[in-house]
Amino acid sequence: MPELPEVETVRRGLQPAMEGSRILKAEARRKDLRFPFQKDFIARLEGRTITGLGRRAKYLMADLNSGDVLLMHLGMSGSFRVLKQDGAATPGQFHHPRSEDRAHDHVVFHMSSGAAVVFNDPRRFGYMKIIARNAIEDEPLLKGLGPEPLGNEFDAAMLARSCHNKKTSLKAALLDQRVVAGLGNIYVCEALFRSHLSPRRLAATLATKKAEPTDHARRLVDAIHSVLNQAIKAGGSSISDHRLTNGDLGYFQHSFQVYDREGETCRTSGCEGIVKRFTQNGRSTFWCPKCQK
Repeated sequence: MPELPEVETVRRGLQPAMEGSRILKAEARRKDLRFPFQKDFIARLEGRTITGLGRRAKYLMADLNSGDVLLMHLGMSGSFRVLKQDGAATPGQFHHPRSEDRAHDHVVFHMSSGAAVVFNDPRRFGYMKIIARNAIEDEPLLKGLGPEPLGNEFDAAMLARSCHNKKTSLKAALLDQRVVAGLGNIYVCEALFRSHLSPRRLAATLATKKAEPTDHARRLVDAIHSVLNQAIKAGGSSISDHRLTNGDLGYFQHSFQVYDREGETCRTSGCEGIVKRFTQNGRSTFWCPKCQK
């Protein structure tokens, strides 16, 4: 599942082709993805200008000049590619050819910028929905999401308040989108390693009895900021399906410290522990038992 850095990378790749551009024509080549398209899906898009392209957690959000917002989720295998007028996408340094089978090109936006933006999703776990901007606070898909981990309001004090008296593990708390939005398995494992905190540690240990942040909370927030910013700069992590909008692979996976490194030596200087893997809340957790406490 693409996490925040992958979605943010896609947003930045789509921005030049979509932001400030009008949707001349929209195509939905099937009736549904994960969910059925709204009956007026095409009608509410065609002729509208995208005034801004943002992100909330793992969602892309295109503001339209009609007052609507196009909400887009990549699902497990969804990807966008941007085609020029000649139909060619420019490959980059980390380019890997995409499949020539276009049977999974399910949605196409023909933009006044001269680009065609194509959404491809073999597994069809992605989805799109149009929401009125003035009703977005009540949208079930967005309601209850926690703060953005790279936003100004997310700090050690906020994390401590959210985890105060929580009886779940620290990793489970960080994966809870109500606590912090956009984090997933990869970056939680990496942030916990960088902060030298065990994924098994109780989330409540981030706060004092008065719900004030402990040093653990401050270290963890710094680690979350660091790993997310580094991953965005690297174009995200390409484990299987993630591609940038021009077909490039993200390359943060080459910077993994623990994720997918089971049995390898810990990279903490002087540690010499061995990275272990165990199943936690149905997901693989990678950690160094020697230096993560």
